[in-house]
Amino acid sequence: MRLWLVRHAAPEVAPGVCYGRWDVPAERGATAAAAEALRRALPPRWTGWHSRLQRARALAQALGAPPHGAWRCDERLDELDFGAWEGQRWDDIGAAALDAWVANFAHHRPGAGESVTDLLRRVHAALGELHTRHLGGDVVWITHAGVIRAVQWLLEHGPAALPRADQWPAQAPGWGQWRVVALPALGVFP
Repeated sequence: MRLWLVRHAAPEVAPGVCYGRWDVPAERGATAAAAEALRRALPPRWTGWHSRLQRARALAQALGAPPHGAWRCDERLDELDFGAWEGQRWDDIGAAALDAWVANFAHHRPGAGESVTDLLRRVHAALGELHTRHLGGDVVWITHAGVIRAVQWLLEHGPAALPRADQWPAQAPGWGQWRVVALPALGVFP
């Protein structure tokens, strides 16, 4: 089974602003271009899930209905919740608050939002469900950089390992781009 980890198109938000779970739209033209590129790359048979946030949902709608079933909206594919940091400039959040997160990266709740451990748990649960609900063919997740990094971490380290900040995957696909990963066989993961 292959999983297409698709990042939404560029959001309509000022550079340098924290917007994890903040439900900002994506640029329309960039969303249409991303949908067209993805449509050309996808195999004939796939199913699709997307985040609840409008920037992911817009890309799913622009791509059109999956050839196998309907889109599934799943909150487990939402970006990390940064709580009170949402909508603030990263510079205004302050070094002390960011340092506190880095010092306890897996368990700290930035802005009193969600911890990386919480993110890993929900993404792990979604990955596990792929095996029980999978109907054949590839699976497309239209999601966010945090979720894509969580999948990378889980596939490389498993659900028991918790990352330090310096271990967290730094790379994620660019806006409207994707990464395709092979998922382990049923019974191996989770």
